[in-house]
Amino acid sequence: QVQLVESGGGLVQAGGSLRLSCAASGRTFSSYAMGWFRQAPGKEREFVATISRSGRRTDYANSVKGRFTISRDNAKNTVYLQMNSLKPEDTAVYYCAAEPDWSMTTIYLKISEYEYWGQGTQVTVSS
Repeated sequence: QVQLVESGGGLVQAGGSLRLSCAASGRTFSSYAMGWFRQAPGKEREFVATISRSGRRTDYANSVKGRFTISRDNAKNTVYLQMNSLKPEDTAVYYCAAEPDWSMTTIYLKISEYEYWGQGTQVTVSS
């Protein structure tokens, strides 16, 4: 089992940057594929980015490609989401998620594929 704690959210102006972190408990962080999702008020939770256990494979939602970068540091049990060129439509609660996997290169894009979730961190982008 793994526990996830997100941090780094806040209020930023459009065009600005934020880096979210998700710290995982336990010594088996490298056994999990990781993902970031977000949920805006009145909307369903949606996929943002995913990274494989090894970090060599990633994927992004079309709406954030070229602006957001997911990365991980297995030695620090942490996954990051660097968000640049933020837009008001990026305003949401951001959640990290973890899924145990045997493969070093599998990634997951669906909410239903993730077993563990953090509590979320609020990101607000003002225009």
